[in-house]
Amino acid sequence: MLDQQTLLDDLTDPQRQAVRHTEGPLLVLAAAGSGKTRVITRRIAYLVSCGVPGWSILALTFTNKAAGEMRERVHRLLGGETPGDDRALRGLTVTTFHSLCARLLRRFAAAQPDLVGVRPEFTIYDADDQSKLCKKVIEGLELSTSNFPPRSVLAAISGAKNELLDAEGYAARAADFYSRTVAKVYTGYQRGLRAANAVDFDDLLMLTARSLKASEALREQCRSRWHYLLVDEYQDTNHAQFVIASLLAGEPGKGPNICVVGDPDQSIYGWRGADIANILEFEEHYPGCTTITLGENFRSTAPILAAADSLIRNNKRRKHKDLFTRREGGEKIELVHCHDERHEAALVAEWFEARKARDGVAWRDMAVFYRSNALSRVMEEAMRQAGIPYVIARGTAFYEREEVRNALAYLRLLANPADEVSLERIINTPTRGIGDASVARVQAFAERQGLSTFGVLSRAPQIDGLSARALASIARFVALVDAWTGAGTFLGGQVPTALADLVERVIKESGLEAMYASQAKASHSETDLERLDNLAELVSSALQFEQEFDASADPATGDGSAPPLLSLLRAYLESVSLVADADAIDPSQGAVTLMTLHAAKGLEFHAAALIGLEEGLLPHARSQASDAMLEEERRLCFVGITRAMRRLLITSARYRTLRGIPERTIPSRFLDEMAHEALATSDRAHEAEQAWIEAGPGRGGPTQPQASAQYPVGSRVKHPQFGVGIVESISGNLATGRAVIAFKTVGRKTLVLEYARLTRVT
Repeated sequence: MLDQQTLLDDLTDPQRQAVRHTEGPLLVLAAAGSGKTRVITRRIAYLVSCGVPGWSILALTFTNKAAGEMRERVHRLLGGETPGDDRALRGLTVTTFHSLCARLLRRFAAAQPDLVGVRPEFTIYDADDQSKLCKKVIEGLELSTSNFPPRSVLAAISGAKNELLDAEGYAARAADFYSRTVAKVYTGYQRGLRAANAVDFDDLLMLTARSLKASEALREQCRSRWHYLLVDEYQDTNHAQFVIASLLAGEPGKGPNICVVGDPDQSIYGWRGADIANILEFEEHYPGCTTITLGENFRSTAPILAAADSLIRNNKRRKHKDLFTRREGGEKIELVHCHDERHEAALVAEWFEARKARDGVAWRDMAVFYRSNALSRVMEEAMRQAGIPYVIARGTAFYEREEVRNALAYLRLLANPADEVSLERIINTPTRGIGDASVARVQAFAERQGLSTFGVLSRAPQIDGLSARALASIARFVALVDAWTGAGTFLGGQVPTALADLVERVIKESGLEAMYASQAKASHSETDLERLDNLAELVSSALQFEQEFDASADPATGDGSAPPLLSLLRAYLESVSLVADADAIDPSQGAVTLMTLHAAKGLEFHAAALIGLEEGLLPHARSQASDAMLEEERRLCFVGITRAMRRLLITSARYRTLRGIPERTIPSRFLDEMAHEALATSDRAHEAEQAWIEAGPGRGGPTQPQASAQYPVGSRVKHPQFGVGIVESISGNLATGRAVIAFKTVGRKTLVLEYARLTRVT
């Protein structure tokens, strides 16, 4: 174990102050790349070195990846090389808000079920489950899902829950027809969740906050456990998370010592409820708190920081801190104006090839950032054409695959037999003779009896209208589930003792493995073969989770409320449900990473390209609605710039294709706000246009015939997307000209001939 002095020796003075400040509220304003994770992990290690037991420390962050890295760093500092060989760290809780709340809710539900509103074995519904339930409620109210899309309604419900508004509270505030209708859906949606003994992600926060607020006993239970509370990325907390942290901390001097770390300049999740006021007003909530600023950047070169610093100074809602580095030199940021998105993508690919060939940068140390996922398609094509390996960061892709979701649905039913959505998904998958009509009869019977659907399956012979085949199939299905769970007890000789064994048995005995093997044999498809590999990987993930699970750090474990395997299964399903976007990014892969700016937060790359710096893209068109939204777009750009360590390429296209039509763009205002001395600007758009002119026939230029010669007014032309139309007017040559065409199906369109792909009909 390192001594205290060793823990402090390699820190800067501000970092050292933050680590040594152990008593009283503390705000650490940590600029991008300023070593905030080092400060948090050293502070935890320092507390333990002062004699603070690990079980009394709670550190909260936003992704499983960040939490895992923190635990690993603290362990290396104090615990040595062998996991669990330092007793001082036992019980240390480093986790995400949602994971903590899921575990606390199980404990609260066991102690005060009427207060919490769910039973301890509740299921966590993911986005797909939420959408299915919401759609069912909307249709049950005889509303149109076109007028009330489940995704939009769920976003409104999520916003309400983040503000700790239940359905009744939301209805009381509803002032127009849309809001009043959403309130009705919200009420039905919550009724459906409770009937299934399920919660969504927002419920985890809302129910925890409401339980802590309502029960002094629950508050004291938590405060007596945790004496030191650390919150990472505090600028990303929403109202519910703010309330939870405040209730855990209590009043200054009377509760745990609270330390929050964050950067208002990197607050980019306002669209999902994050409230920048939480960090800006921390000093008001905790009068007399100590504030320490970390402004020195250890990641990026001086030109990159100069551009980022000059950009973010244009925001008003912030706490200023000088962003600087002691490292001298560094290449200027390359700002390139391109002709269009294809030219842009080709230049980025060319730039990456140069970084690898000239600078020796590995593919995995490069990335492309963009504001919208729609920009990735052309970039992907350019990467493929250049032979550059790439991966796209798309969040929880593995767990969203059909075969994995089917296997998880079985496991979720085992953990919570009241989970209607999971039961509906797998009761006849693979096909076992329990059709939709039979399921509907069972559900209707269950509703009349006030029981769960699975709860009445064992009484299927009492249900009218079920065929002999359906009854036999239902009996086999119930027997199958009982064999895995010991008829719900998770005890007995048939029940697996290890989580990985349970997962493997479910995959095999359910018939999923055989079903996908049969599909692969029939189709000879690589995709179908990969399904089997994915099911095997799920078993591996269960094994890894079981090996790494620390029951002492889980406040919901060891209370005697559930058999060990059932507790482990619930914890595993929670970990799967709570995977975040950043957790999907594997820096060890030998490929360039393509990702949105939101997904890039918290990451760093040797060389990065930030594309699409145009008005309407970055800043996004929606940001024009308010100054607050525009400032968040500026922070998003700031985050993108500060992900680059050594080299940064920024691009802006003169034309960008929208819905098949090239549109003239305006360079982003953010480009003018960056320090010009940090930029090396070049206009490659004119260069590209000149090259096309010189290419001769077929590519345009002054030597090309006028467009009217090929597409005279009145002629009929065919467009691959819009169909057949009549040319009403036309100007210019075949490269730069435009035509106004009246199409039969979509009406009048103005097209740039270079991109229109027109075919003359008559």
